[in-house]
Amino acid sequence: MVRRRPRPLLDLRPELPDGPAVKLLFAARLLLAALILGAAFGATPSLAQQKGEPGRFDYYVLTLSWSPTYCEAMGERAEPAQCSRVRPFAFVVHGLWPQYTRGWPESCVNPAPYVPEPVLRDVLDIMPSRRLVLHEWRKHGTCSGLSATGYFETVRRAYDKVTIPAPFHRLDDYRMVSPGEVEAAFRAANPGLAPDMMSVECDKRRLTEVRICMNRQLGFTSCPEVDRRACRATSVVMPPVRESGRGW
Repeated sequence: MVRRRPRPLLDLRPELPDGPAVKLLFAARLLLAALILGAAFGATPSLAQQKGEPGRFDYYVLTLSWSPTYCEAMGERAEPAQCSRVRPFAFVVHGLWPQYTRGWPESCVNPAPYVPEPVLRDVLDIMPSRRLVLHEWRKHGTCSGLSATGYFETVRRAYDKVTIPAPFHRLDDYRMVSPGEVEAAFRAANPGLAPDMMSVECDKRRLTEVRICMNRQLGFTSCPEVDRRACRATSVVMPPVRESGRGW
């Protein structure tokens, strides 16, 4: 028996021209596809966290942290000056963050300029952690376009603009609240503060922060992006302030 050699298959693919122009066209198509996918899924990382240019931003977010939640959540890893044996702080300043209408800048100057020791000490009554003060300066303060002295003076002025509602000056026991209840209390204590100018934040079960949006003159301002990220829980717990060494 004579075996016939199989015929080679015909290559029916069209022959594409080669060269820099074709490679450029291919790269452009890949980039276009990536942009379309990013838009479809709402991915805008370049807007969310970019290095930014100092002084170029749209508004501030004053972030007030409920200190007992931080102490309870962090446990032994919590900042000792804020949480060791006692935790006498209620709402404290987490930071004053320059924001874009969409997204935010961060770490705009690297390395960050030095924070004078007197400036650092002077803010510890409202930001009770040296590590927090230095972290916030490096990550957010350098984007303000201000010196360290000017930035922390602005932090103080922003904090002084906000009245903490009387029920939250201190808590002696755990308290269940709704985010809406906390928002309403802050709005009642601060005339001109509207629902779209703030947000109440939480973790899985505890109230963590209240965020208030301010323009460059430190007046309250609308910030839909911040408001959209607010806590959606029906109720959350606020751990108590603790002024003695006893456990809870």
